[in-house]
Amino acid sequence: MKVVIVGSGNVATHLALAFLDADIEVSQVWSNNYGNALNLATKVSAQAIESLNEVDNDADLLVIAIKDDAIAETLARLVHFKGAIVHTAGSVNLNVFGNKIINYGVLYPLQTFSKDKTLDFRIIPLCVEANNHETLAFIKAVAIKLSDKVEEVDSERRKVLHLSAVFACNFTNHLYALAANLLAENDLKFDLIKPLIKETASKILTTTPKNAQTGPAVRNDEQTLKSHEAMLVKQPALLEIYKTLSNSIKKHN
Repeated sequence: MKVVIVGSGNVATHLALAFLDADIEVSQVWSNNYGNALNLATKVSAQAIESLNEVDNDADLLVIAIKDDAIAETLARLVHFKGAIVHTAGSVNLNVFGNKIINYGVLYPLQTFSKDKTLDFRIIPLCVEANNHETLAFIKAVAIKLSDKVEEVDSERRKVLHLSAVFACNFTNHLYALAANLLAENDLKFDLIKPLIKETASKILTTTPKNAQTGPAVRNDEQTLKSHEAMLVKQPALLEIYKTLSNSIKKHN
């Protein structure tokens, strides 16, 4: 089997390495930035190509792992590809393929990726979808070689998964960044709250998020809430976030 990777970012990198670990040949890598394509291609012993016109149209699978807004435009340049084409986006509907491609689908890894952070790909959920039964069977067969957690998820439910992931991952990480800024402004180290972060994440592996909730809002500790709000008077954006989240905790607990 030959796989072409379109993209060279975080998702593309981890998928390419997962294919390598599964003894599936990554034959070509393309990226808007040829240098990035070359770096990834070198890691997986593939050919870096400078143009989508150089794509091997006889390869078995082409994986599009680029920003969501560029998928439709890229597909328009791949109409001669004979194998199956998948995108890896959580929030992009299957209908993005339109009538341009014969066999197509989705291979969505539900995980946060950083190029230089090693992950065990076998435990990452892979959500798959396709335009016909034959292509779905093919994509599932490939996915099973990469991960032990493969599930059929249609476009609408995948959008819900992606939205929930934004709340659970992206927003949470942003809150870490805000906390880090508050600490730095007061000459305190972020390392001090890392054990707290670790324990918070660990708890929901054995209980529900609702049961794991702690803090002044869930206790209705108005004195502490007002004290925190007073500390943020000169930072109205943070104050608004604090009030919004505190009120949400009160409402849901």
